Amino acid sequence: MEHDIFFSISQTPDRDGQIPSESEMFSSYFEQLQHADKLGFGTGWIAQAHLSTETQKSNSQPVVPHWQGEVGLCTDFTQLAMESFRKTKDINIGSAVISILASGGPIAQAERIANTVQFLSMMDEKRKLNIGFSAGRFEFMARPYGIVPRNSHEKAAWPALRGQIFMEASEIFLRLLRGDTINSDMIGKTILTRDNFRSDEDWLKVQTAYRESSNSEEIVDSIEIPNRYKFEDISIIPKQWNRAQLQLVAGTHDPKAQQFVNKFLPVKVFNLSITSPEVIDDTHQRMSQCYHKSGGEWHRRDMPRTSFVFINDEQGLTPSQQSNAAKLEASEALEAYWNALEGTIDPSKVARAANNALIGNVEEVANQMVERFHRQDRIMAWFDFFNHDSKRVCRNMTAYMTKVAPLVEQLMEGN
Repeated sequence: MEHDIFFSISQTPDRDGQIPSESEMFSSYFEQLQHADKLGFGTGWIAQAHLSTETQKSNSQPVVPHWQGEVGLCTDFTQLAMESFRKTKDINIGSAVISILASGGPIAQAERIANTVQFLSMMDEKRKLNIGFSAGRFEFMARPYGIVPRNSHEKAAWPALRGQIFMEASEIFLRLLRGDTINSDMIGKTILTRDNFRSDEDWLKVQTAYRESSNSEEIVDSIEIPNRYKFEDISIIPKQWNRAQLQLVAGTHDPKAQQFVNKFLPVKVFNLSITSPEVIDDTHQRMSQCYHKSGGEWHRRDMPRTSFVFINDEQGLTPSQQSNAAKLEASEALEAYWNALEGTIDPSKVARAANNALIGNVEEVANQMVERFHRQDRIMAWFDFFNHDSKRVCRNMTAYMTKVAPLVEQLMEGN
């Protein structure tokens, strides 16, 4: 089993309602990153955010109206990645995840990433930049960049159409990183059909809106959507850079999208801790067949598995007391998260998240990992979840890597 670490850098209130300053947040991040480097974590994955979560609460369509503070402070992953490489020796750095619809869109993102890898190779020839990319979880982050419906039928089709925009952006993004010279006429067309929608009713709404906007009575079986990105021949600079130091990871559970991106380059996938075992197995099966041939054979480690870690190994407590304290810490953190995200505490969601998190003392966490994970899995452990006590986070990381990880290997060897 391999072990990565996730850094949210989420500027939220602590138990006393106090929100750390931006400088305090980044000071804690670098302390934890350097500690993770010494402990031997493989990759440090950094949550990427775009634009202020606080400000969006005043928008006409706020997506997280009850969130307190900022969902994340890393708004320029490539700069933070380079600074992270400079401050460490062995750990790889990854984005989890950048939106290729925001911050200038897929063209700007491709050029930015290629430059970052070029600069990394001048400093270190072995470490890798892992780029997790997606459409972005929160729509408000892409709206200022023109990712909005352009007419009535696009509005009616929006939930499905936004996924198709991601496909268009992904092709541009990946082909530019591959070194292609492209123009928008070379990019695949978006054609909506019944297959893009969950129900006949949803598809009928789009068809009706299309007929009204086109002043036609004809019932169509497909609707072509004009390209979102229009451009003449382009290619990115730099042209000569060590592409072997770039690893791509798609932040999507859409099987069609996973297969589509692998038409262009080897693209791995992320996996959330709350994903069912059936979906995990299906993903591995699918990726073993569609993973781009230049990436070699597909392995379980190619799908990092995110997991909350609420471990308590504090001195002066019995194992039972550590277990109870960890469960309380997990419950408080998860309730605060769902309340901030949705505005209501949903006990079933908290319970479900808790069931998929790693919670307890050293022995309990180790046993949970053996029960839930495959020996060839790669875990992306999340320790700073609603926790601004950096010293405590570092102690938890230490307990995980020096006690839990070796115990997991022993237990798996015995099975």
